[in-house]
Amino acid sequence: MATVPLIEYDHATPEVRAVFDDIMRTRKVDHVNNFWKALANHPATLKRTWESVCEVMQAGALDPLTKELIYVAVSVTNGCGYCTHSHTAAAVAKGMTPAQHQELLAVIGMANETNALVNGLRVPVDEAFLK
Repeated sequence: MATVPLIEYDHATPEVRAVFDDIMRTRKVDHVNNFWKALANHPATLKRTWESVCEVMQAGALDPLTKELIYVAVSVTNGCGYCTHSHTAAAVAKGMTPAQHQELLAVIGMANETNALVNGLRVPVDEAFLK
């Protein structure tokens, strides 16, 4: 259960509707997902977050699929089920195959395991890595 009400389009302020309209236009969808509906309780946060997501997730030195794969990895590691599902769906829409998904999950699991071992062992960083 959400800790705030989800703001539906029909009950949104004009400021929120403008962001919702941009989300639907940009993503070429006919609805706004629950994350944005929850953020709509604070229009300034909704607008700022949407603008930041648009800036960060656009194609750049990293292609959009790679950015989604990174988002999935961070979401899995942070235990955010909502983000894991939404960004997995976005990665699939950008071309991620089932084989890539399985390999991604294996890498995430291995990275988390070795990170925990290094942290537990307090392994000093090799000088060669610091250059």
